Amino acid sequence: MSNDSRYSGGSYAADQYGVRPAAALSTAFLSQAFMWMFLGLLLSAFIAFLVQNGTTVTPYGVTGGLAETVINLWLPLIIAEMVIGIGLQVAITKINALTALALFFVYAALNGLTFGVIVMAVEVNTGTSATVFEAFICASAMFGGAALYGAVTKRSLTNMFGYLAMATWGLFVAILLNLLLNNGVIDTVISIAGVIIFTALTASTVQRIARGQFAAMTGSMEKASVLGALLLYLEFVNIFLFLLRLFGGGGRR
Repeated sequence: MSNDSRYSGGSYAADQYGVRPAAALSTAFLSQAFMWMFLGLLLSAFIAFLVQNGTTVTPYGVTGGLAETVINLWLPLIIAEMVIGIGLQVAITKINALTALALFFVYAALNGLTFGVIVMAVEVNTGTSATVFEAFICASAMFGGAALYGAVTKRSLTNMFGYLAMATWGLFVAILLNLLLNNGVIDTVISIAGVIIFTALTASTVQRIARGQFAAMTGSMEKASVLGALLLYLEFVNIFLFLLRLFGGGGRR
């Protein structure tokens, strides 16, 4: 990645006037964003594997391996993820592309640490790794379908994004409240809503990438690709996690 190539905003901002960028430019926007997103997911998967490797699960808890350390540092890791994830989106216009990319991979690595523990907990709870595989396949299919729709539809999804952003905050509040209520029915409703919201967000994000909105906002194709990768990564991960909650919440033992 070059260090922050600058572009005039005219072609990127074209969508604001109802004109889409040329097909080749849209393809370039999408290909770079998806490339970094997939590399981020691979890094998370590799870190998650390391977390589970060498770990022993007993009736008294987790012993040995990296998982024990992750559990002991759970709250600081979650806070660090939130700070980097939100901070990168806020600071994307002020930092250079290489810094943004490095922060994205740090975020993906931290997510890999927590993924490893979450996946391990689901496997212990259900007694099988099939639940994780099923959730991943379903998440991939839903994400892929939404991404394809966002890339090819001529319908503007801009207005939908505003409503979905508000729904995401509502979902976050509902999750916090249900931590106190611990209601299984509410948890199921939250999980279904989460899958729907983040699947719809995927279509909106792909369209915004393809139409050059992120490039217009950042003034850089490189930084736009990192921002797009981060949002796509978050959307796929959330679809996967909410499906895990649905599939892993049953009594498959």
